[in-house]
Amino acid sequence: LCLSQLSTPLWSLSRASLCRAVFTSVPHPAPAAPNPANQSRIFYGIMFDAGSTGTRIHIYKFIQKDPVELPVLDNEMYHAVKPGLSAYKDNPEEGGNTVRQLLKIAKKTVPEEDWKKTPVVLKATAGLRLLPEDKANALLDEVREVFAESPFYVPNNSVSIMNGTNEGVLAWVTVNFLTGHLYSNTKRTVGILDLGGGSTQITFLPKSKKTVYTAPSSYIAKFNMFNHTYQLYTHRLDTHFFFFTILGLDWKVFTSSCLPKKFREDITFGGNIYKVSGIPDGYAGYKLCYYEVMKVIKGIIHQPYELKGSSIFYAFSYYYDRAVESGLIDGSRGGALEVRDFKKRAKEVCNKMTKYRAISPFLCMDMTYITCLLKEGFDAYILINQLTKKVNNVETSWALGATFDHFRNLNIH
Repeated sequence: LCLSQLSTPLWSLSRASLCRAVFTSVPHPAPAAPNPANQSRIFYGIMFDAGSTGTRIHIYKFIQKDPVELPVLDNEMYHAVKPGLSAYKDNPEEGGNTVRQLLKIAKKTVPEEDWKKTPVVLKATAGLRLLPEDKANALLDEVREVFAESPFYVPNNSVSIMNGTNEGVLAWVTVNFLTGHLYSNTKRTVGILDLGGGSTQITFLPKSKKTVYTAPSSYIAKFNMFNHTYQLYTHRLDTHFFFFTILGLDWKVFTSSCLPKKFREDITFGGNIYKVSGIPDGYAGYKLCYYEVMKVIKGIIHQPYELKGSSIFYAFSYYYDRAVESGLIDGSRGGALEVRDFKKRAKEVCNKMTKYRAISPFLCMDMTYITCLLKEGFDAYILINQLTKKVNNVETSWALGATFDHFRNLNIH
């Protein structure tokens, strides 16, 4: 994880020493006295996910009983606000205020005596990556000022735009940590599928060497953790590109047979306003929508060699949201689905747009896009073992993995 930033090579550390390095590096104003026997140490981490559609705060509480053992994630406090920071590209002060409001939640969650030793970090993703550099930097500078006035510990490089590839890797770390696979002695890890407002990722640990050899080199990320070497397949696509192309690019004016015929709306994305509509004198429905989407998807997605029904995958974000909205799964329980389940429901949604418009006029487009994405990227009968929003009551995102990464990178003596 971000190996180029590590002052000590990760592979040079034993499991015990890495545990100490990663999870005991939270800054203290003075050397702490040794913990009495059997007394647990409690510490916190605050991670902001500044996404394209909203800003989320993750406040993690860890308990560590022994310095040579892994800590336990006791709980997470999560809160989100909309719109995302990119919507404030012309008013960065107001964007900073949204972060300031979320920090009030952190002050209520983290005990006051722990504020000065609790790191606060913000990682921006696709929303800010799409902005002009000067606009993005103005927003990041505003967040830095907000952090500087907070009572929490602000590490170096605490506010930044995340490398897109790291989103998939860190989300994979999160899910496999929460499912207990990351530090096991077996290679039975789970893959992840993430679909957000501006990008989508697929990340898994290949079982076949052929998958590694046949994949583009940029899709393979290799790193060492806890005496294990992980060579992940991870691929990210910018979904805003597909969204705009599917709608028929006439800059800021879009029409599509994936939308209800009489639909008209101005939508905001990446800080810009777009006019979107159906085709009033044309046709709508699944076949035409599928054709529009496939023109964009086909040939762009690399299909990994080994994904023929044997891999275990967790899917979250919009995969989960749209499955719930379309009635494929129960929102309180999540569930398992095959690609053909998405296809069947996409047909129903698109061919009965009037019925589903109250839920979302974009549901047909989203469900068709997910169907094409999975069919092109996976075998048509692969099982998504779990569509979920949380694992063990913790949000499934890259935020927890990024928190681990920042604990490791704190240079504390």
